[in-house]
Amino acid sequence: MHIPDNYLSPQTCAVMFLAAAPVVVYSIKKVKVRLKEKKELAPMLGVAASLSFLMMMFNVPIPGGTTGHAVGGTLLAILIGPDAACIAVATALFLQAFLFGDGGILSLGANIFNMACVMPYVGYFIYSFFRKKGCDGIGAIIGSYLGINTAALFVGIELGLQPLLFHTANGQPLYNPYPLSVTIPAMCLAHLLVVGWIEVFFTFVIYKFVQRVAPGELYGESSGEFKRIKIFYGIILGLIVLSPLGLLAKGTAFGEWSNQELLARLKAEHLASALPHGLSHGLFYQSFLSDYQVPATSSEILGYVLSALIAVLVFLLLSKVLISYAKEKK
Repeated sequence: MHIPDNYLSPQTCAVMFLAAAPVVVYSIKKVKVRLKEKKELAPMLGVAASLSFLMMMFNVPIPGGTTGHAVGGTLLAILIGPDAACIAVATALFLQAFLFGDGGILSLGANIFNMACVMPYVGYFIYSFFRKKGCDGIGAIIGSYLGINTAALFVGIELGLQPLLFHTANGQPLYNPYPLSVTIPAMCLAHLLVVGWIEVFFTFVIYKFVQRVAPGELYGESSGEFKRIKIFYGIILGLIVLSPLGLLAKGTAFGEWSNQELLARLKAEHLASALPHGLSHGLFYQSFLSDYQVPATSSEILGYVLSALIAVLVFLLLSKVLISYAKEKK
């Protein structure tokens, strides 16, 4: 679901930044108010960003040779509210793009809109509807399933519009070469049949576990500190240890291919003998920890685990900064 650079036109990237900006700004304003009232939210933001980042490292195979992953947008919205979840997922996506090369720099606005804006707010709205009727568990299941599938639909639309809107005089696509008739089914079927259920699994299991050990913390209603935050650290540690399982799924997610992979696909499908101009002449950013591998580390598994540890430490450091900010505002 991470759209790389050059798959979307610069115009589309600009539009998606403009679409994501008001949601992110609104979420930041809401979180600032909540931090003034309840400084305990600050460490949970770091925990939430860590959870989302780690969940996205667990790639699962999808029939057809591609892969997918959960995001945790609805889970975080349930735990800390959709506004804080939006900020947490956006932070995770920012770090993924700049430090690990997962998702594009120019397309970051699109990725934030899809995964940090659409998913948490849609998922939480559905969850909240069922919770008010006393069916919180069902709400978590349906909310997480529809949240990630709604985001996947938006990705399919954004990719599929490219050959329709941006092409040469003879109709050759300039960016993503696959039309809506391909991108929407590819994204939606993968998430409806496989990835959506992985999202449900993570959401329901973690939600029920947290509900059992710290029920008063779920909606930020308790007046004391997060006494059970060690539970979340335990979950994070467990996910770090298990993160190499994400390496078992081989193949690249739909629409996330490298130029070499895409060219091979286009030739094999007899669609083109060369890459679209925008893909071959776009932005090529080289991240420091590309593909979640640490330089001078020969083991792929060790590099993956170290990448997970580095990301979590960054998020926890940011939460410390937020704690200092919250204390100053008290």
